[in-house]
Amino acid sequence: MSSTEEADDYQSNGHRFQGVKQRLKDRSRKVAQTKEKTKEILSKQAVKIAQQAEEHESFITKVTHFMGVFGFGGFCFILGARPQDIRYVYCLIYVTFVPLRWIYYRYKKWHYYLLDFCYYANTIFLIMLLFYPKNEKLFMVCFSFAEGPLAWALIVWRCSLVFSSVDKLVSVLIHLLPGVVFFTIRWWDPAFFEAMHPEGTAMRASWPYVGNKSFLWTWLFTVPLIAYSLWQALYFLIVNVLRRQRLLRDPEVMTSYRELSKKAQKANNLWWRLSGLLGDQNRMFMYILLQALFTVATMALTVPIFLSYELHLAFQMLKVSATVWNGGSFLLEVMPRQVVLKEKRKQKVVQPVEENHQQDLDHEKSTEVNNASEM
Repeated sequence: MSSTEEADDYQSNGHRFQGVKQRLKDRSRKVAQTKEKTKEILSKQAVKIAQQAEEHESFITKVTHFMGVFGFGGFCFILGARPQDIRYVYCLIYVTFVPLRWIYYRYKKWHYYLLDFCYYANTIFLIMLLFYPKNEKLFMVCFSFAEGPLAWALIVWRCSLVFSSVDKLVSVLIHLLPGVVFFTIRWWDPAFFEAMHPEGTAMRASWPYVGNKSFLWTWLFTVPLIAYSLWQALYFLIVNVLRRQRLLRDPEVMTSYRELSKKAQKANNLWWRLSGLLGDQNRMFMYILLQALFTVATMALTVPIFLSYELHLAFQMLKVSATVWNGGSFLLEVMPRQVVLKEKRKQKVVQPVEENHQQDLDHEKSTEVNNASEM
């Protein structure tokens, strides 16, 4: 083959390579455009649904209260009649209401809340219950999450059981239901115990094995703490590094830290004073540190709770009592103030419209008088 033919082959191969490269670029560009369009459509639909919900807020509140009361009664019935099915009820509730919450939070610019630890933990619960129900160690990690940080958050952050509010109801459920599920598995479900022990292995006197304290502390404290640290690192990376500029551009976008800081600053409470011990510039670091201390303390408490049926039962009663009490406080103290504020906002919107309408009427009357005088 002559040098000319070799050069022609090389050139043609180069053209083919450039053509393939260009087609790949075009395809990746089309995929990116499709992705952006889909994201834009979903966001618009989320805003549209949320706006329609606000327009019919009164009716939706009544329906929510009605369904919430009957749903809670049905849940209590299943808990007593078929406790082994409670985990499936929990899974159904979670996969139904969390996507709806994302739609509402996307409209409100609260969607970064869905990166909080409670959603991270609940996702692990869902995976364990549906795909790894025989994994004893994973069960103990989930137990630590459910009866540790999630359970105590109900009390510390004053979650309120208010049947007329979907948002508050879902907040209570994602913190309360996991503990109830793992309580039923731990003490009331012999079939689940047997699944943890395949045929051919010696049955242990108690389930899970509680004779070895180091085993308990490893899977109820150490490993869950490592999993929590992984979440904390990912959360910091996403919110404070990757999405930092987005949050700085739009102060209306809410995160847990922003919301807590805003409320604490207004009230000048203990949390605000503690978070400022190292100066205002280090409040984020103090927030992470205080949250980590809270997690360590609550996870350590799961060990005695895991060992005692009486203590675990008392803890369930404490959680439910706290949410009901907070719900009563919300209905009697907070909700009346919210109604007054909403009425004031409506009046501020209606008054300018009425004034403009009155001005138009006065203008029309004056025009008619002038025309009559001219005639």
